[in-house]
This record gives sequence, structure tokens and C-alpha cells, in this order.
Amino acid sequence: MNHLAHVFLAPNSAQARVGSILGDFTRGVELERLPEEVRRGVEHHRMVDSFTDRHDSVLASKRLFSARRRRFAGVALDILYDHFLLKHWDVFSDQNPDTFIARVYDELQSRQHLMPPDMARVTARMVTHDWFNAYRNLDNIGQALDRVAARIRFPNRFDGMILEIREHHDELEGYFLDFFPELENVAQDF
Repeated sequence: MNHLAHVFLAPNSAQARVGSILGDFTRGVELERLPEEVRRGVEHHRMVDSFTDRHDSVLASKRLFSARRRRFAGVALDILYDHFLLKHWDVFSDQNPDTFIARVYDELQSRQHLMPPDMARVTARMVTHDWFNAYRNLDNIGQALDRVAARIRFPNRFDGMILEIREHHDELEGYFLDFFPELENVAQDF
């Protein structure tokens, strides 16, 4: 899962939502020094990722990608799932998505003291460039994936992943709609 899905699924507190993103930035962080709700968010993040990585629909989605790009299919799906979550928001939530996103951005800005420097830089860019709302547009998903490909430190053929996403869009969306309600139930039971 990517950042929007993690904060959407996180326990309902600002600190847990910060922890749900912190789950991607824990290298070198002394978790035991963090507030309990932040640690709970990190644990939630790990549970969500573990469930996602094992789910049959996610595994089937990864198999849709060519051998050339399959190694990075998980990264692509993480970002694509934020797009599908926004597209089908009303299926999963009664909250207004714009209100939710604005609240999360405020929470991230006011809790930078809980973040390691790398996370603080990323979340500042996230808010400044409004990543979550950008994910509504599939072209922006393609651009985000190409930026990820450019940051990979070894030669790869990950760029242009959006072409395969477009080719298999309906199947990927169907797999997401099969998978996400189950993940939402598991996340709520955490």
C-alpha cells in the first residue's frame, strides 16, 4: 500500500496516521522512544503490508505485468491502489475525500517533530505538491512511477510502467475491488 491507503486504513488518530507513513521510514529510528500511538501506526503499517503482499488478488495483479517490469509490480500497485481508492472512495468511506486529505496534510505538517528527517522531507513534498489529489489522475500515476524508476540506483526497465497499467487497467481495478474490502476489514480489526 502507498501513503494514502495507509493513512486511510490507520487507526483513527493523528499520531497513528503519522506512524502509518513512518512504517516506510523506520531505518535507524528507535521506535521504543516514540509515543505509543505512533508505534501502533507503524505496527498497523506492517500488518497492512504483510496482508497485502500475501493476498491472492495482489499476487494475480503482479502476474499481469511483463517479465521486464514484474520486479517492480509491487511498487506500481502500491501507487495505483491510491488511485483506485480515490476513484471508489464512496464505496469505502462516508467521509469527504477532500476533507480527509486536508486533515491528513495538517496532521503531517504539525507533527514533523515525530518524523525522521527523510520522512519530514517526503511529507513536506507530499503536502506542497498535493500528491494525494494528484493520484486521482492516471497520467499522474505514470509520472510518479517514472520518478520512482529514475531514483532507483541500478539499471532498470521500470520506466513506462503506466503502459502496462493501461493495458490491464480493468483487470487491475477488478482485483483491487476484490482485495481492498478484505484489507479494510482486517485493518479495522487490528
